[in-house]
Amino acid sequence: MNKFFNIINVDKTSRVAEIVINGIKIQTPCFMPVATQASVKSLDSFELNNIGYNLILSNIYHMAARPGITYLKDFGGIHKFMNWKGLILTDSGGFQGYSLSHRVKVKDDGIIFQSHLDGKEIYFKPKQVVRYQEDIGSNIMMPLDICLPKKASLNELKEAIETTYSWAKESITARTTIDSKLFGIVQGGTNLELREISAKKITSLDFDGFAYGGLGVGEDKELMMNALQSVNELLPENKPRYLMGIGSPDDLIKSIRNGFDMFDCVLPTRIARNGSLFTEKGRINIFNAKYKNIDKPIEEKCKCYSCENYSLAYIHHLFKSKELLGYRISSIHNLAFLYNLMSVTRKMIKNSDFSLFAIDFLKEYRSTDPQIQAEQKSKWIQSQGREN
Repeated sequence: MNKFFNIINVDKTSRVAEIVINGIKIQTPCFMPVATQASVKSLDSFELNNIGYNLILSNIYHMAARPGITYLKDFGGIHKFMNWKGLILTDSGGFQGYSLSHRVKVKDDGIIFQSHLDGKEIYFKPKQVVRYQEDIGSNIMMPLDICLPKKASLNELKEAIETTYSWAKESITARTTIDSKLFGIVQGGTNLELREISAKKITSLDFDGFAYGGLGVGEDKELMMNALQSVNELLPENKPRYLMGIGSPDDLIKSIRNGFDMFDCVLPTRIARNGSLFTEKGRINIFNAKYKNIDKPIEEKCKCYSCENYSLAYIHHLFKSKELLGYRISSIHNLAFLYNLMSVTRKMIKNSDFSLFAIDFLKEYRSTDPQIQAEQKSKWIQSQGREN
């Protein structure tokens, strides 16, 4: 039995499993709130824990830029720094190589960032990035990789695959402890042939888990879903499968149906701060005047702190008044919605009922207007990457 990752049940191509690190158990499928700079915006560690989360994501580039890797190591690590008792997955900075492309030079041996804070040069190399993550106490580390925009040429994608593979081999040799797990990243954009090539290369290495990167960067949804359908054929069954940067409820259900186990995205907290709230029927815009006099919770069935204590009318007032409390209440709800959704999916997979559940959920869930999605994606890219 694999003590780190154990599959509990499989329903067609979906599976429910358990990850155990340092005695902490994570049930999958799971969503990871994004704490890019050691903080999920507007929420503290206790609120995240009260929702039920015990695995979150941070970013090693942003930690290197501020407060600094040496500072965090001397402080006692990122967990102590932010008073977080759960697990932390750290992204490598490869995504920032894409989202901060105007401040980046990609070399054969790494990525040179011009800090978005003070303009100073930050040189990330594969082995160094692994050491940085070990230094701050990351529980799941990601290797440095190259993430390209949707308009990347075939040659650019091929070069990115080769470089990502080369850096992956260096990353494997750099780790000094098995206590921090190390996942490999498969690239290739929406090109199915290149993604297969990348997967064969990356899965040939002894990583603890594998991720699909380079998706959810503005490409056509149909092309993204086509790429996701390859996961069961390309990634091993006995290790966790992580889909990076995906967080809308409908995309999560579709991705779980394809066989992914782990997800992260800034979406739930970012749209919460813009007044967009998850419900079983889709998103609602709390700025809408129709909520001004509604003395009901965001979601009648939801038992989160926000729904049990505040009305739509009050949350509407907070946003119209630009009160910061509105950000907190909305962020708690959106993250609780996803946490509860993941709990339901696990139950359905355990009972081999997920396929029917997915059909019903996707039939009822109303996705946001494509134009709004495009605008939100543009703002996301401009805000320097996977930042919550």
